[in-house]
Amino acid sequence: MTQPTCAFACHDALSAYKLSCSVVNPEGADGNHLGDMSMPAFITSPHCYATDDNFLQSVAYCVSTHCLDVPLSDLEYYWATFLVGRIPGQPVPKESYSTALAHANPPPTKSVSPKLLLNTTTLVSEQAYMAIYNADLYFEQMETRQSDFGLVLLITGAVIPVACSLLRFVPFPSAFVSRFNAYFINPPVFGRRHREPLYNLAFVPSRGQALLIAYFIIINVVLSCVDYRLAWPNAYYGRPKDQLLVYITNRLGLLSFANLPLLVLYSSRNNILLWITNWSQTTFLLLHRWIAIICTIETCIHSAIYLHIYLGFGQYASESQQPYWEWGIVATLAMSVLLPASVLPIRQKIYNIFLVSHFILAFVALIGCYYHIYHRYNLQYGYETWIYIAFGIWAFDRIARLARLARNGLRTAEIAVIDEDYIRVDIPGVVAQGHAYLYFMMPSWRTWESHPFSVMGTMINEAQKVTNSTTYTDGNTLKITVMDKKASREHNSAISELLRFSTQEQSAGSIKPCLTFFIRTGTKGLTSVLRSRSRARVMVESSYPALALGEVCKAPNCIVIAGGVGITAVGPLLRARGPGRVRLFWGVRSKLLVEAVVNALGIDVFTPDIVGEIAVGSRLNLRAILEREVVGDSETVVVVCGPVGMADEAREVVCELGWKGRNVKLIDEAYSW
Repeated sequence: MTQPTCAFACHDALSAYKLSCSVVNPEGADGNHLGDMSMPAFITSPHCYATDDNFLQSVAYCVSTHCLDVPLSDLEYYWATFLVGRIPGQPVPKESYSTALAHANPPPTKSVSPKLLLNTTTLVSEQAYMAIYNADLYFEQMETRQSDFGLVLLITGAVIPVACSLLRFVPFPSAFVSRFNAYFINPPVFGRRHREPLYNLAFVPSRGQALLIAYFIIINVVLSCVDYRLAWPNAYYGRPKDQLLVYITNRLGLLSFANLPLLVLYSSRNNILLWITNWSQTTFLLLHRWIAIICTIETCIHSAIYLHIYLGFGQYASESQQPYWEWGIVATLAMSVLLPASVLPIRQKIYNIFLVSHFILAFVALIGCYYHIYHRYNLQYGYETWIYIAFGIWAFDRIARLARLARNGLRTAEIAVIDEDYIRVDIPGVVAQGHAYLYFMMPSWRTWESHPFSVMGTMINEAQKVTNSTTYTDGNTLKITVMDKKASREHNSAISELLRFSTQEQSAGSIKPCLTFFIRTGTKGLTSVLRSRSRARVMVESSYPALALGEVCKAPNCIVIAGGVGITAVGPLLRARGPGRVRLFWGVRSKLLVEAVVNALGIDVFTPDIVGEIAVGSRLNLRAILEREVVGDSETVVVVCGPVGMADEAREVVCELGWKGRNVKLIDEAYSW
């Protein structure tokens, strides 16, 4: 910013003089050097500085007496590059530093008052020089330090998830890992709710998530409070208090900028950290919300302190008319509106409106930040780099989305009604894993809306398709339990009756690539519209891995707990099961959904070896199931995907078993926002 500082101090001390080519400043604009709070009554143009002999010779003589340890080449570079200013296309001084110094002959012997016109070569007051030197030197030190602090935020925000994820490859004793997870990772911070929102306002993070949230809060607070260096005399500030306030507000402003790339990264569908780690997108979205709170608080304090400073200096009227101030207001207001407009009740009630408004406000905030810096510093000091990184991450995510869409093209989805709650959607010709975002080209003005759905299957037998020609009605309650290979004939005959429909439908047919989804429909919105259609044009954005199949399939014992349509997320696990033991416990309200799922997955998946219990119309006793199934010293992986109450109950029981020394691991397969 000001290297060499001695040369910049000479320039800043002499730039306050009125030159013969200066003009009256009717509006009282800001001064020419960084951090200057004065409002001179005249304006000196770059051309004036570049051609005025008295100014050039005075600066050259000051530099020669104060920059004794600076190489001549560095002084010549400073002279040609920064003496006039930093604006691109500015004029070059009419003579070099060495030439101007040679013309300062005889050397000046007295100092001209800054209140007078500079019409001769002058000495610089040592008191004024030292005050400006301190101001330039310590301001740059603070700006450099806060840039370092910003890098700490950005780098640790990317590295910590990777480092924590890599710990799974360290051969810690399994009993230790199970107990550690049960105490420090899986339980909610307080109470028993994790996926079920607290008072329908917010989610209670798990203890592992809370540790990360605490880190981001603590590191931002610490970096906002440490390592401030004050110097006196100081030309920019009337009191040490003013100097400290400027340093604090600038620190907060830069930390908020450094948080922006993390905000965009954590909210991205194509988050590179999702590919590297084994963390869920739900965790990154939770961190995204907390970092947004921190970033917004820092932005608001930054704006409030500068408002206080300029009101105290009596400069609010003029500063508030500057473009950088106006764009700063735009960014601050956009970020301030984003927080209350993103609370859980709003996301639940009007999710699509929230999503569009969230995108627009976030984009406006980033644009506001960019132009705030552009108009304040003319892109001279690199503050805009943080914005470039954020936009780069955003652009990568959007380009990757378009590439995923283009790969699959426009397809026709075949829709079949299963019962009053569920439908089946088949999209031929597409293969994907995990979950996919579907863009339905409905007769609607909201065709840009995308909705994530778990992929049940990727292949289909043409003879297995379910059509709307069959009407499903079922009011009975059925509970089937198959304990093991030696299950009784009664159990086997019961499950055979349950699978009767699927057996009849699975005749010979051609096997073709096809995405299969089972969707629970609502009374309004997109899913309700889908019920009334047999076909719909759709674009598929895929694939987004969800369940860590490789990790789960290697476990010697796997317990799969599903609730309702949550079976779609774990269905691929049942089909791709490894050599270990897999047991399915599924609580579902509709027998017809069971028949449809069996029809999609195939009878070979629903064998007595795998099906532990399918409870139709009744509730699974998760505590009894887990206490019975989690046995022995070998690792047991519990995968749960279902309603929030079921998931939280499974989490609670798994943690209790971990406390007791059982070797158990929990995978909560969920997608929440």
